Amino acid sequence: MLEISDLSYSYPDGHQAIEKISLNLGAGESVALVGANGAGKSSFFKLIIGIAAASSGLIKIDELSVEKKTLKEVRQRVGMVFQNPDDQLFMTKVYDDVAFGPRNQLLSDSEVDEKVMAALEQLDILHLKDRMPHRLSGGEKRMIAIATVLCMDPELILFDEPSSFLDPKARRKVIQTLKKLTMTKLIATHDLDMALEVCDRVVILNKGKIFADGPVKEILYDEKLLLEANLELPLGLQKIN
Repeated sequence: MLEISDLSYSYPDGHQAIEKISLNLGAGESVALVGANGAGKSSFFKLIIGIAAASSGLIKIDELSVEKKTLKEVRQRVGMVFQNPDDQLFMTKVYDDVAFGPRNQLLSDSEVDEKVMAALEQLDILHLKDRMPHRLSGGEKRMIAIATVLCMDPELILFDEPSSFLDPKARRKVIQTLKKLTMTKLIATHDLDMALEVCDRVVILNKGKIFADGPVKEILYDEKLLLEANLELPLGLQKIN
């Protein structure tokens, strides 16, 4: 579904953010992308959706290469939920934020309405459709941001720190939502407890390279491995002294 081969990327100042990464994701997989700050997670996401251009290597979404001339089609297949929902919500009404993508596809009003209502109903937030986004809670904004992507029917969704800055109740709702979504998911997160609950597989990035890749319980139960990547065991697995 997602095929990445020998991917490298350097910042304009010459610093190498991503170095020769190769990675494959199958349809329907839920994969956590973890690593300490500066490991390259954000740069990796920007490359997948074409915000940044790779120095070398190849990214394919179902055999469609990610390059300048294919970006419109790529972004119909791949959606991204940003860490800060305020970066994704800019209309005066929730309905219009969720409808923005389908309207840009030049769908009819009835088709737009069908997609918007389906996304809001799927996330159990239909009651928010006429609210003003800037007056919603952090958790509500996060769910609306997910709806703006979900209504585009993507094959792959990239989530950037989906549980950050949320209270326990809102975090639990996001986790439950992620578990229900059936499309391929790549989730960049520092929340290893969430990764343990939501994901089937973990990829650790360290200094722009893949440090480890394997089943979630194999990777996140390995304290020595995590420490070598400047990470800690999930809180739920740490011994109480």
